[in-house]
Amino acid sequence: MWRVAASRMIPCALALATLTLSACTSTGPTLTGGEPKASGVAGGGDPGTSVEQSPTPSALTAEAYKTELATRQKSMSGAIKSMVAARTVKTLDQRVERTRKALDGAATELAALAPPPEVQAQHDAYVASLRQVAGDLDATAVKVGAFDLCTPPAVLADLGGSLSELDKTGEALQAAGDYPADIVSVKAGKKQTRRLSNGTFLRKSGLGGRSFLQIHNGGSRDAVINVMRGKSKVLSVYVRRKAKFKINNVSDGTYRVYFTHGVDWDRKGGAFNRECSFQRFQKSVKFKTTITATQIRWTDWRITLHAITGGNARTSPVDPDDFPG
Repeated sequence: MWRVAASRMIPCALALATLTLSACTSTGPTLTGGEPKASGVAGGGDPGTSVEQSPTPSALTAEAYKTELATRQKSMSGAIKSMVAARTVKTLDQRVERTRKALDGAATELAALAPPPEVQAQHDAYVASLRQVAGDLDATAVKVGAFDLCTPPAVLADLGGSLSELDKTGEALQAAGDYPADIVSVKAGKKQTRRLSNGTFLRKSGLGGRSFLQIHNGGSRDAVINVMRGKSKVLSVYVRRKAKFKINNVSDGTYRVYFTHGVDWDRKGGAFNRECSFQRFQKSVKFKTTITATQIRWTDWRITLHAITGGNARTSPVDPDDFPG
């Protein structure tokens, strides 16, 4: 209905326009001679206005450019080294963010410079690489905060190609005129999934008793169980996912049991690289041997690292900084 009404109105409007035009041209004097005149400003702007452009910065001399790079090299290189030296997940989280800020800030400042013309291409590639690593670190920081990445090697592997590219562009700029731009002193390894054999002892002491401690890891990730007597770690054993292991001849005493789950065990670092968690049993386990004239009795313990129906031993999360490593 709306279309029909509109189409019927158009001829009327045209007819009216024709009549009006005809009336105007049929009356009034005929204009002859004269010159057409026009005034105004091209583009519709106000008369007298102009657009100012920022002046292009002059190219730096080689020495001045070296000074600018050197000012930022120390902070960027130091941030990367500090990140790689982190010993806990919490510290790593803080240092990843610090490194991101250092690289992102340097990239912004260097992008505003005009380097010597002969190294413009190397300069641009270097700045682009800094921005790429800073952007990747932003995503990496989220993974560290969620305990998806737990160690410096895991972070370096996650950065992958972007860190390698930064290393190359820094070396290329440095080689072009001895410019201090090589800030990457570490190599990113490949993502791995390393495991120890089930029942591998990482520490073995405090044995010589009659009791046993049986461990059942029914979870989806491997685990390391640390058995503490006071502040001393007396036993540490690796138990694979969906596996069991029994520690025999445990000496009498009261112990606290901590355990960490994860993926890709780093033997050198003594930690899982990815998907880590840290817990402890709230209740201590006490091993006691009682000897009488007619018998010897001792205490055994069985623990599960996953929830089970009827379980009577609660666990609590542990701050990574407080986990006995």
